[in-house]
Amino acid sequence: VILHTIHVGITQTNCYIVGCEETREGVVIDPGGNPKRILKAIKDAGLTIRYVLNTHCHFDHMGANADVVAATGAPLALHPAELPILQARGGASWFGVPVKESPAPDIELDDGQVIEVGTLRFQVLHTPGHSPGGVTFYLAEQGVAFDGDVLFQMGVGRTDLPGGEWDTLMRSIREVLFALPDETVLYSGHGPRTTVGQEKRSNPWVR
Repeated sequence: VILHTIHVGITQTNCYIVGCEETREGVVIDPGGNPKRILKAIKDAGLTIRYVLNTHCHFDHMGANADVVAATGAPLALHPAELPILQARGGASWFGVPVKESPAPDIELDDGQVIEVGTLRFQVLHTPGHSPGGVTFYLAEQGVAFDGDVLFQMGVGRTDLPGGEWDTLMRSIREVLFALPDETVLYSGHGPRTTVGQEKRSNPWVR
């Protein structure tokens, strides 16, 4: 699997470019800002982008949706429960950040749905709590999951923004993410990667 991480925007969000080595097709997960850098990374990787995917729609994860969708022509996919947040430009105004309006989603994601890109099969897992329509993109065969702002290395997503809910977040972590194999590598929205097993053992918020 081809995997590039780009740190974008004021919150240094992890934007992921993930591609199939055989077909050179790929996805962009959470283009949160710095569209020129994202587009350069796509070009350098030699990938054709098939989908732009949002784990959730806070501004630091969707701030470059408009430019990346326009440049790649790829359909935008997100969970329908995120639409109000998307339409509010990810809450950018709460933080005084200018963000371009995102196009509407072309695809509304549902729990259990599979998105195929070349030989890659991204399974959609609904993981709300940080945000109502938060999803995790799970590549079972490759043993990796992109979980947005649900679970971090030694941390969990904040639940004080509109639509956030602590008990729901804990359920998403314990019942969905912790149900994945311990060796699954978690690529989260901020900070370094970790594994399911490591967080089960040592994350102080969830033990």
